[in-house]
Amino acid sequence: MPIIINLDVMMAKRKISSNELADRVGITPANLSVLKTGKAKAVRFSTLEKICEVLDCQPGDILEYDKTEN
Repeated sequence: MPIIINLDVMMAKRKISSNELADRVGITPANLSVLKTGKAKAVRFSTLEKICEVLDCQPGDILEYDKTEN
């Protein structure tokens, strides 16, 4: 898939665990894991907004497009 999820990179920069981020965003750790691994087919804007709020970042810091990826 040409969309690359860099959520783990931002989490490491902000020194926040998966469980803490899931709790603060209001999603389950399992759903956060699906998103982190790039297996999610979609993400709600409200979820993306909350992740950006908690991590103090922009959506582009988390999502990347690489047309060479399949």
